[in-house]
Amino acid sequence: MSDLMVFVEHRDGSVSNVTKEILSVASALSQELGVDLHALVLGDNKFDDLSSQLAEYGADQVLVLEHSELGTYLGENFESAVVSVVESGNYGAVMFPATAKGKDLAPRVAASLNTVMASDVSQIEIVEGDLQIRRSLYGGKVFARMRFTAFPAVITIRPNVFPAIRSSGIGQVENVDVSLPTSQGHTVRAIETPGRKTLDVSEAQTVVSGGRGLKDPENWKLLEDLRDTLGPDVALGASRAVVDAGWRPHGEQIGQTGKTVAPKLYFAVGISGAVQHLAGMRTSQVIVAINKDADAPIFGVADYGIVGDAMEVLPALTKEISQLKSEE
Repeated sequence: MSDLMVFVEHRDGSVSNVTKEILSVASALSQELGVDLHALVLGDNKFDDLSSQLAEYGADQVLVLEHSELGTYLGENFESAVVSVVESGNYGAVMFPATAKGKDLAPRVAASLNTVMASDVSQIEIVEGDLQIRRSLYGGKVFARMRFTAFPAVITIRPNVFPAIRSSGIGQVENVDVSLPTSQGHTVRAIETPGRKTLDVSEAQTVVSGGRGLKDPENWKLLEDLRDTLGPDVALGASRAVVDAGWRPHGEQIGQTGKTVAPKLYFAVGISGAVQHLAGMRTSQVIVAINKDADAPIFGVADYGIVGDAMEVLPALTKEISQLKSEE
């Protein structure tokens, strides 16, 4: 088996949690196979501080590609950069996070390399010397196990399914130089961000999530009040039903077709608990469910349950938490 590569997602000088998770599982695989683990960093700034973070989770070599065209994500540029690095090496697998960026970039890379791809992988192991993965099909109703026959295999891994475990790697830094294609008229002119710094729901330690039980998108203000009362490091989540209805952006969707979360505390408000939603949040450490239907499936996985109208429960809960925090 050849070396393994992990594409690094980073922001403001920090490696994303999902990248640490992928590095952790890839490090264990590389040790079992007796190969090296490479971490690929793209961007337009210096990355000296990232190398230590990557080595801490098992990266033996950190490949750094700096280019003025890689400051903001544009699929064509990132695809060309990744493909050039992969073709210059000898890799058995290239792993990406199953995030918005990874889901866009990985298929591009696989197509350019004319190789196989497995998406949204939830398990990966070595079987008889070969990589074997498991991924869900048909909305999580069945699981498929696959082995690769073409290489390098391109894999996207779901966030929050593997633990981020520190495993010291060598962390040797190598600067890589590639030529990017001439611009074809595509460019990123500006990036708009909301006034409040938005925490990615897949990386939050506390998630306040809502569903159709909130009845109207205007009632989302009740969830926002609870979020703000709990603290700054809390993210809002949503069920697929309200995202499909246009109440909330897709980036907040939790479930089989959305994001997988594993926070310490998860509030499920007005969410019945369909199997697709449970697939994305059932690994939360503590689950609090609020639903007026006492027979809602969400209570089957909840640690604490409140049977009642969310319109009445949320204001009372927010007020009580606010009073408790003021006494600290």
